[in-house]
Amino acid sequence: MNPVPFNRTWAATSALTYLKESLDSGQTGGDSMFTKRCAKWLGDYLGGAKVFLTPSCTAALEMSALLSGVKPGDEVIVPSFTFVTTASAFALFGARIVFADVRPDTLTLDEDHVQRLIGPKTRAVATVHYAGVSPDPRPMVEICASRGVTLVEDAAHALGASFNGRPLGTFGSMATLSFHESKNFSCGEGGAIIVNDPALIARAEILREKGTNRSAFLRREIGKYTWVDLGSSYLASDLCTAALMAQFEDYEIIQSRRHSLWNRYQVAFREWAENLGVRLPVVPSGCHHAAHLYYLIFPTNKLRDDAIQWLRDHDIEAYFHYLPLHLSPVGQRVGCAPLGALNTEHLSQCLLRLPLFPGLEEHQQTRVIEVLTAFPG
Repeated sequence: MNPVPFNRTWAATSALTYLKESLDSGQTGGDSMFTKRCAKWLGDYLGGAKVFLTPSCTAALEMSALLSGVKPGDEVIVPSFTFVTTASAFALFGARIVFADVRPDTLTLDEDHVQRLIGPKTRAVATVHYAGVSPDPRPMVEICASRGVTLVEDAAHALGASFNGRPLGTFGSMATLSFHESKNFSCGEGGAIIVNDPALIARAEILREKGTNRSAFLRREIGKYTWVDLGSSYLASDLCTAALMAQFEDYEIIQSRRHSLWNRYQVAFREWAENLGVRLPVVPSGCHHAAHLYYLIFPTNKLRDDAIQWLRDHDIEAYFHYLPLHLSPVGQRVGCAPLGALNTEHLSQCLLRLPLFPGLEEHQQTRVIEVLTAFPG
């Protein structure tokens, strides 16, 4: 019997055609034909937001740190339950990372914890829309606005998600997206920064061009370009964005399929989960989620690890997720968790992720469901 993989990138039908077009154009660097098309598609989808494509979400997060004005001595509040670059992007520029806990329902940054952690040194808050889900983002927006703190949305999981009809990624001053191979829309490695604050757009354009005003030169607004700020090379290759544009054109197919699979898991596991004390994902009222992940939260670490091994024994790939950043060697060196992170520690020990990708076939998902519901516990 063939293994059931955890993830496979969607093979968009026009990808090879677009890659050839990019190669034939002779212009495969940043801000070429397909990079511009992807930026326009994203901007239109996000209601007119200014979007810059980047080589990765990590690069986009580093840009957000620069745009936030982070400097040594500043503090940035980050969930401990996230991927390392949500924190490292700010630590690279000297910020002290203040790790916060996540909510037990949505696994997103706990607003009450953030409220207690914000202080005079807080420069920014980076919130993460875990699994493409969010509670009402407005309380976090209000907390940051009332304290003069920049809100950055790490929306790596969240393209396709919204709250009350407004896309996630459009609430903070900035937001970042990921197009890594594990995401709903992928070009292998890639990302984007969404700049919602108009005052930051001009500088964002300079930072991603190595700190030069080259973009203005290319638009013939100036006669020559020079080094005007400290930036880096944050432009996405046109070859990557050619593949990405093909996926954007399959948006409805990809998202419809992911939601169908996600919903089937949610229904199939309801009774089994209740009997075993396993928690299913929670999607708050008002949130249209991205169907990025399907996870289960087991009552104990042993039960979770046994379930992963049970699935693997049946040739089904399943994984845990983040380890607490506040307990990591670097996290302890560059950050602090003064109020603890109890939900984070529980999730790291008890969360299990199941296969979910648009090419997952019905018989494969049936096998996942049948094998897991036969888990002896």
